[in-house]
This record gives sequence, structure tokens and C-alpha cells, in this order.
Amino acid sequence: MRLVALSGSLRARSSNGAVLRSTLDLFDGPATTADIAALPHFNPDLDGEDATPPEPVATLRAAVAAADALLIVSPEYAHGIPGALKNALDWLVSSGECVGKPVAVITASPFPTGGDHANAQLREVLRMMTGQVITDACLEIPAIGPKVDPATERVTDEATLTALRTALHALTTAAATTATTTP
Repeated sequence: MRLVALSGSLRARSSNGAVLRSTLDLFDGPATTADIAALPHFNPDLDGEDATPPEPVATLRAAVAAADALLIVSPEYAHGIPGALKNALDWLVSSGECVGKPVAVITASPFPTGGDHANAQLREVLRMMTGQVITDACLEIPAIGPKVDPATERVTDEATLTALRTALHALTTAAATTATTTP
């Protein structure tokens, strides 16, 4: 199974980056992390019927198309989806790479809510894009700060690692099921 991950945080040492890296450490298979920082601002004029998408967009689309599942790990900014992540999803809306693709949404926050607003918004956007949002693969991780070792930039909290394993298992199971039922 091939996995593509998108991080909603562009910060080099973000706690959501640590969650993403920790989840990928638990994954037994090929995984790619898409570079959403390289994407231009979404503009339909750059993506019309006769247009060739910018190279970073084509790269993102190819990675998502080649993947069996999509993992999104994101913080919550002002009760919403970070702009860079929303921009990446906007580039994927009309091109069809997410159609039927199993998706996990994980949000982590220093607050007790675990990024619940961004998690709900991401799920809604992905459903509209006809991604297959796997409920059991979606997590909201509250109070992330003490759960991450700043030296290794990995999650060290056992309960959180167990939750990440469970989410990853749900995602890979859904991807395997989708692969066997897709003609």
C-alpha cells in the first residue's frame, strides 16, 4: 500500500509535523509527504481546460493519484483549516485524484479541543471532493505539547501512539478493501 501524507503546518518543528512523522514511522509501506509549501495560490485560470498546471501542482496530483490512501495531519488556525492546506486541497478539487480515495484526518492542538473545528472542516471538504473519509482513521489529539519529545520530534505518549496505530490500521484496512473492490 502506498500512502501520501499532507501536513497542514509549514513550520519546521511543529507538533503536527511530529504527529505526521510518528504516524509514518508506524506505517509499514512506501509513504511520501507532499510539499504543499511549493504550491502557488489556487487560481482557476492556471487550471482551465487548455492549461497545463504549474509543476508543483502536477507533482501533488501525481503523488495523490499514485497513492492508495491519503493521510492529512493538521493544526487548527483560528478555528479552521490552515490556508496552505486548503490551497492544496483546492488544487485537487476538480482533477479527481481524491475520488474514492480512503482518507484519514488527524488534528493536534495544544488546547483540549484537539483541533475539532479544523478536523470537522477537513472532513467536510474531503467528502465534497468525494474522498472516502474513514471515520475510524480520524483523530483529534488534545494537549499535544507534552506528548512530543522536542529532541526527536516524535510523539512519545503511549496512549497517543496507540490511537495513531489504530487510525493507521483503519486507513490501511479501508485502502485494502477499496483496492480489492475497485475494477
